[in-house]
Amino acid sequence: MRDNSLRSSHYFLRSCVQKNEIKLTKRGIPVTSGKIISDQTFGFWLAFFLSHHYSLVGGQPIHIFPHKPITENRASIYDKLDDIKSFRNRVNHCEPLCFNGHNIDCSLALDIRTKLYNLVEWIDPQLVPFFESIDNIRSKTTHIMTI
Repeated sequence: MRDNSLRSSHYFLRSCVQKNEIKLTKRGIPVTSGKIISDQTFGFWLAFFLSHHYSLVGGQPIHIFPHKPITENRASIYDKLDDIKSFRNRVNHCEPLCFNGHNIDCSLALDIRTKLYNLVEWIDPQLVPFFESIDNIRSKTTHIMTI
């Protein structure tokens, strides 16, 4: 996390770890590697797919997706994860999700759903049925489109 190649990112990963250590210490929670790892943000994990971090860890993050198509690479996976993060941020900031101007449009929500399912399937195809059993996005977007 101190490699000079990370200077342009202002040592983002190191900063994230240090912030978590401070937060845990202030709360009186013992600082352990498990706690540091479990408290990281989506942005922290996403950063491993940026080229400067990715190369430092020898391309290991791609192995999270053993069932990915051969056409998918670090950059394409980063793009999908970044789109998901951006959508999640819109949800957290209560921004409109199903509008394009003044028109109802759920295509972005459905696109994010597809990206999520692709990534889950690339991790382990056997996880898909679980997610399908709790997923109500299609029924909700169909209902929205009838309004």
